[in-house]
Amino acid sequence: MDDRIIWGIHTMDDHMFLSKNVIAIGWKAMGDLSELSPNRDAFKNKYQSVYPDSKLQAVANSAGMLYRFVYEMKIGDYVVFPSKFNREINIGIVESDYIYSPAETEYVQTRRVKWLKHFPRTAFSQGALYEVGSAMSFFSIKNYAEEYLNALENPAKKALIASDDEETVAKTAEDIIEATKDFILKELSKNLKGYDLEAFISDLLRAMGYHTTLSPHGGDRGIDITAYKDELPPRILVQVKSGDSDIKESTIQSLKGAMREGDYGLFVTLANYTKNAQKYLKNTPIIRGINGSELVDLILKYYDLLSEEYKSIISLQKVYIPVVKGM
Repeated sequence: MDDRIIWGIHTMDDHMFLSKNVIAIGWKAMGDLSELSPNRDAFKNKYQSVYPDSKLQAVANSAGMLYRFVYEMKIGDYVVFPSKFNREINIGIVESDYIYSPAETEYVQTRRVKWLKHFPRTAFSQGALYEVGSAMSFFSIKNYAEEYLNALENPAKKALIASDDEETVAKTAEDIIEATKDFILKELSKNLKGYDLEAFISDLLRAMGYHTTLSPHGGDRGIDITAYKDELPPRILVQVKSGDSDIKESTIQSLKGAMREGDYGLFVTLANYTKNAQKYLKNTPIIRGINGSELVDLILKYYDLLSEEYKSIISLQKVYIPVVKGM
């Protein structure tokens, strides 16, 4: 159609965008961005001074979005805005340069926009919806730009669903699942160290139907938890490690040394096992090793049965995601 950039934007104030014919981003504490030198370093330095506790990646991402909003977006560019309250895709054209609007409650960095068309989300392919659903507040649309422009040219014609739409749906679902697993592992590593992780594993085993007893601090020959499926044997001796290093064969052998005849062993780590340790576990069927990835799978499976204390630490919301037939 032409070489004008198509931007995507998100907001928590849909009504402001649509009723006032504007687009905006927040960071009110940054003040009037037109007072900053027109280069990325100036925006980064200002952001670091306003938000000194921000991580380097957050500084780069946020300052970059602010810089692009002020200096890279041009009058005549298109903007795609997915509104949540009515689940529509709104496409407009930018009509002004950057405007600082200090009277606004939060979204003070603004531009005027003329909304051209409002479409139901079903008018676009899953890939186009996935791209406009970026985790960033302000971003350029590249992969599906043509689809959004075609919708403006042919508003009466529903966008053709791409032939690889099912693949995109599958990839979207996979990304959500992997991001959730990463989140759980990070929360465990950050909030549950040492004895705290042992207590959590005890609660997880309880959710799985086991009777558990935590060993006193200092342990019983390295045993952190004793578990039974019911009141009768076999006894399961559990050792838990919260470190980042992979577990060595010798560490598992120490668990074996604490076991009596008829016992079973369970080793739980947030990391993984060395090749020799994996070989040892394979040749010692009475000891089961669970790594970080397998632990996350168990947490997801039994999440509803965990105690409220641990649900508050690993805060998840149940959602439904699309599953392609045959997955």
